[in-house]
Amino acid sequence: MSNAAPNAAGEIDPKLLEILVCPLTKGPLEYDRAAGELVSRKAGLAYPVRDGIPIMLPDEARRLDD
Repeated sequence: MSNAAPNAAGEIDPKLLEILVCPLTKGPLEYDRAAGELVSRKAGLAYPVRDGIPIMLPDEARRLDD
C-alpha cells in the first residue's frame, strides 16, 4: 500500500495534503474532516473527498456561501 492511499477510516494521507493545491488558483487547501471536503478559500470552492480520494474537479466542487 502506498503512502498516498487512504487509510482504513477513509482519511487522506497527511503527506498528500501537503502537496495538493486548488486546480484553479494553485493555492492552498484546508481539509475539513467533518464535511469531508478540501476547501479553497481563494477560489470559494469545496472539493469533495469520497472514500479518502479527493475529487479535484471544479465541476464537482461546492461553492462556499460567504
